[in-house]
Amino acid sequence: MSTLPFPLTPPPEPLAAEAGRKLFAGEVDFLKGVVAMDGLPPADRAEVAFAGRSNVGKSSLINALTGRRALARTSNTPGRTQEVNFFTLGTSHYLVDLPGYGFAKAPVPVVEKWQALMRAYLSGRPNLRRAFVLVDMRHGIKPVDHEVMELLDRAAVTFQLVLTKADKLGAAAQEETLAQVRAALARHPAAFPELLVTSSEKRAGIDTLRAVIAGVA
Repeated sequence: MSTLPFPLTPPPEPLAAEAGRKLFAGEVDFLKGVVAMDGLPPADRAEVAFAGRSNVGKSSLINALTGRRALARTSNTPGRTQEVNFFTLGTSHYLVDLPGYGFAKAPVPVVEKWQALMRAYLSGRPNLRRAFVLVDMRHGIKPVDHEVMELLDRAAVTFQLVLTKADKLGAAAQEETLAQVRAALARHPAAFPELLVTSSEKRAGIDTLRAVIAGVA
């Protein structure tokens, strides 16, 4: 029997699950929003970053991970996150919410400025352990996602694909998206060889993602 490329990340073992639970049960605070590279906090701890198209559900996923309903601002208007937002997970991790890419309701010069900041951050942050690239499971990988993944390939930054809003699709449609995603990721050498499937609303995949983040320190 052949093994599928990019299998789903299995549920964590008990010790890993507990490490993830403890990491997110501790102090989780908003640190700062950064609008230029010289405003980044010291690179003194492990860092994970969340990137994705506008309105993919980054803020909802961060809130689900942390158990805080309003830690990251959510909105139905694409393009509301216009800074690189840093959150502290105890003293061991930074969690970073990057500006959404793709469509955004903002002036073109503003969009260009914050997306240039995102590219500079992804290319030059030495303590960035992993980027999580979020993709709406209803839509699969789009050309603009490939652009960000190619940037991560060039920067040799490992990224892991996180499919969001899985509860919006039935099993057959999920399998179609997974097939498209697996084929698309084959062209990206920096792609981590496992997929995460999540639903912030149903809390699916949250414990697994917590354990993964705790394990990249």
